[in-house]
Formats: sequence, C-alpha cells, structure tokens
Amino acid sequence: MMETIFEMFSYPFMVRAFAVGALVALCSALLGVSLVLKRYSMIGDGLSHVGFGALAIAASLNMAPLAVAIPVVILAAVLLLRIRGNSRIKGDAAIALISTSSLAVGIMVISMTTGMNTDVYNYMFGSILAMSEGDVVLSVAMAVIVLVLFVFFYHKIFAITFDETFAQATGVKADLYNTLIAVLTAVTIVLGMRMMGALLISSLIIFPALTSMRVCKTFKSVMINSAVISVVCLVTGITVSYVWATPAGASVVMANIAALLVYSLIGLIRNKGK
Repeated sequence: MMETIFEMFSYPFMVRAFAVGALVALCSALLGVSLVLKRYSMIGDGLSHVGFGALAIAASLNMAPLAVAIPVVILAAVLLLRIRGNSRIKGDAAIALISTSSLAVGIMVISMTTGMNTDVYNYMFGSILAMSEGDVVLSVAMAVIVLVLFVFFYHKIFAITFDETFAQATGVKADLYNTLIAVLTAVTIVLGMRMMGALLISSLIIFPALTSMRVCKTFKSVMINSAVISVVCLVTGITVSYVWATPAGASVVMANIAALLVYSLIGLIRNKGK
C-alpha cells in the first residue's frame, strides 16, 4: 500500500491531480450544501455544459481553455439567475435551456473544427492527465479565492440559504449573495471539469451534501462532514483510477455513491434505534 502511495506521488501529474482535486472537491462540497438546500443543485450540471461549450470554442481557436471558460461560465451563471428571477422561465427550465444550447454549440464547433479528439474526450469525461502546470497555478489560485470568499461571507450565505425573505427583511442583499454563490459555483465547475468531465462534475456538488444529510442535522455539521466526504472520495477515486486505470471522474463518482450508501445505512439504523 505504501509503495503504491509513494509511486503515485513520484509522478508530477498525480501531484497536480491531488492538489487541484482536493481544493475543487472542498469548494464543491461547501457550495453544494447551499445549492441542495435551495433546491438549485442542478445548476452545476447546467454550468458544466456551458463550460464544455466554452472549452470547445477555446480549443478550436487555440486559446487557453480556463481563461476562456471561466468568464463565459460566470456570465452564464449570472444570466441564469436573471432568467430565473425575472422571467416566466423558472428554475430547472432555465437550466435546461442554457445547458442544452451550450452543449449544442460546443458539439457544432467541435464537428466543424477539431473533431472528436482526445482533448474533447477529456473535457466530457475527465482525465487526471488533462492539467498543465499553468492550469494548476490558475486552478489553485481561483480555488483559494473561492474558499476565502465563502468563509468571509458564510453568515450571509447561511441566511439566504434557509430563509431568503427574512434575510432580505433584516437588510441582507439576497440578490447580491445569490449572485456570489452562482459565481463561486461557476468558477468551481470550470476548475473541476478538466478532471471530472462536463458530464460528471455536478456529482461533486450534489453527492457530498446529500450524503451528509443522511446523518447530520445542523447546517455547520452538514457542511463540515460534506467537505470531509468530498475530499476523501476524491482521493479514493483518483487512487482507484491510478491503480486500476479507470476514468478519474467515474472513479470519484463511484466512491461518492459508496459513501452515500454507507451513510444512508447509518441513518436508517440510527432512526430505527430511536
């Protein structure tokens, strides 16, 4: 076991994968609790499709993928909130509208330019080999910013998560903090797409929060437990991916599914014991 661990960390790409993956998993878990409780968890799925479209365009133009995708996905997140709040198109319909349109644009651009090459496959399904050193520096910097902003505005995010109307009545600018959550989610989605893929990145947002809620009852305990679960499953998934040569994104999702089943069983046993 120890030999395998030392062997993994002897490769620079594995060190990059663990470093960026752990930070992205942590950001996803913290934001995921608020998104799940606000019944807006599928925003991750929608924004990942937008990210795929942006990455496809960047690849066709030989531009830096993250530098293109981050502002585009942030813009989509803000637009999604505006559509949700000021239009007849609400919630899941708004997400479906933007996500499917972006996915279609990405596929069209790919079909007319580079074709279905390895880079595009990695964007869709994820790869621990996909990140360059430049990507790692940008990813770590952006992830740290996300974590700092989340911690700094924790109490405001807590307020709008549980009772947005009451928060507004007490002077909290709900629209501003909803936008902040959407922007932080957009950045996290783009950072995680290179490893998890556009089709699986939303699992990092949804699974840890739902898993923690099987056992934990308070917001803070759910958030802390969700962060721990997310990082542990990420590390487990990448290790499995390395040892058995399985896709990184799918391996992380399978680890999250196993954690959900274990926590569901614990919650069931605890409820029967009462």
